[in-house]
Amino acid sequence: MKTYLEERIEWYEDNYRNGNALISDKQFDQLEKNLLRINPNCDYFRRKNKLVLPSLEKGSVDEFLKGLLADTRLLIEPKIDGCAVALQYINGNLEKAISRKGSNVTSKLIKFQNIPNKLSLRGVLQVRGELYAPNQSPHISQRIASRFLRAKEGFSESLSFCAFQIINSKLNQYESKKCLSKLGFTIPEDISCNFTSQVKVFRKQWLEGKLFRKYPTDGIVVKINSRKLQLIREKSNLDYPYWQMAIKS
Repeated sequence: MKTYLEERIEWYEDNYRNGNALISDKQFDQLEKNLLRINPNCDYFRRKNKLVLPSLEKGSVDEFLKGLLADTRLLIEPKIDGCAVALQYINGNLEKAISRKGSNVTSKLIKFQNIPNKLSLRGVLQVRGELYAPNQSPHISQRIASRFLRAKEGFSESLSFCAFQIINSKLNQYESKKCLSKLGFTIPEDISCNFTSQVKVFRKQWLEGKLFRKYPTDGIVVKINSRKLQLIREKSNLDYPYWQMAIKS
């Protein structure tokens, strides 16, 4: 049975996700610490710490930009073609890694060259990234990464891992990537733009082979930078509830 404190925290969290912050982040963090001390095994923490790899929506530029203010800050990143992977660290230790299908691939990635095994942090950190083959075409990169995750034993192909999102973060996209870089992860290049009209310009540049040439890309990813606006999109009744989208053509 839920305690009053757990119900209160969930109520504050729901309001925050709908763009109606009722208390400061510092006050909310203190409530979470109180609940963790009283009941660390409650449903709230089990739900919050479950490792899930969110899907990346695909669609048209116009659909994604609909409803955004013209000066909304956006980040444009390469859509690297490989295999999506999610990592979970608990108190700094790499505890679990899963593939897109939810398969446990921890044993495959725990010795991976650019995936840290230990981090200088406490609590739970969930990281989303892409396993890919550098210097390959997008199709070949995806095939090599997929074969590696399926292989039972040694693998000779060269692979790399690029981290581009903290799944359970309260930070905006820019700060999340900055944090990942400080922790030792490789992060992708990005382009910041403050006008939604610029997205089509950068999309055209990618189609012409002028953007993100160092990666095996099959598109670009457009992301809303503000965490508050991300949550509003996720939890609202808008026609388009996604805060990031892959544009493939």
